[in-house]
Amino acid sequence: MSKTTIGVIGGSGLYDMEGLERVERITIETPFGAPSDEYVTGVLNGVKMVFLPRHGRGHRLLPSEVNYRANIYGMKTLGVERIISVSAVGSLKDAIAPGHIVIPDQFFDRTKGIRKDTFFGDGIVAHVGFADPVCGTLSDTLFVAAQQAGATTHKGGTYICMEGPAFSTRSESFSYLALGASVIGMTNLTEAKLAREAEICYGIIALSTDYDCWHDSHEDVTVEAIIRIIHQNVAMAKNIIRHAVAEIAAERTCSCGSAMRYAVITDRAAIPTATKEKVALLVGKYS
Repeated sequence: MSKTTIGVIGGSGLYDMEGLERVERITIETPFGAPSDEYVTGVLNGVKMVFLPRHGRGHRLLPSEVNYRANIYGMKTLGVERIISVSAVGSLKDAIAPGHIVIPDQFFDRTKGIRKDTFFGDGIVAHVGFADPVCGTLSDTLFVAAQQAGATTHKGGTYICMEGPAFSTRSESFSYLALGASVIGMTNLTEAKLAREAEICYGIIALSTDYDCWHDSHEDVTVEAIIRIIHQNVAMAKNIIRHAVAEIAAERTCSCGSAMRYAVITDRAAIPTATKEKVALLVGKYS
């Protein structure tokens, strides 16, 4: 069995993959509160997997209500080294049609500062590099896996992360077009920031479900349309993950695993004991 553990964060249906063996449900308490739900662990083709529905079973949590810190910390606790995020997004390009897959490589932040998107503070300051916010190696693997699975796939592009829960106004949607962005969603940027601080590789399988509200020959985005496309493509997302698992399970050669080596700038003697204990899992090895 591979020593690598792969995490998957997504919606309903992504924690009951066919072929998953030794399934367990694990409840984890973290220093940052409770995760969205139980973690479902298992083994897929000899690779350890951890699944978590980001909005909880039954989709109970708004994007701004998700405890992203607890979710990522729980993944770290379970030994996850790579996270595959599966997310519904709106398309901001004609070529990205509903049902297509996008592997974004950049973000533009349109959240409002409501979310906790760092593990640090309370007496410890850290500044992690984020110029390239997703793992390039993992993203390359997901792109190839999506092609092998038969999906129409677009590599790269900027993901606009908005606050929600309402969808964009038409004026906002046109402004995002002018920025040259590819897709829009409400969750992935916060996960990516925390995954980087946790030294976990992070890559996205973004499922285009609609054209937001900018396209004059398509209906404006609705929940009904999103759910319909998601239900049609859960099998595709699982297939992509299945193709990717063996390649992802190889030993990491990227820089994600040492992202925090020089990030903490606080004098170690000045860090409060309670705070030091809180982040020991993340940076204790550099003390």
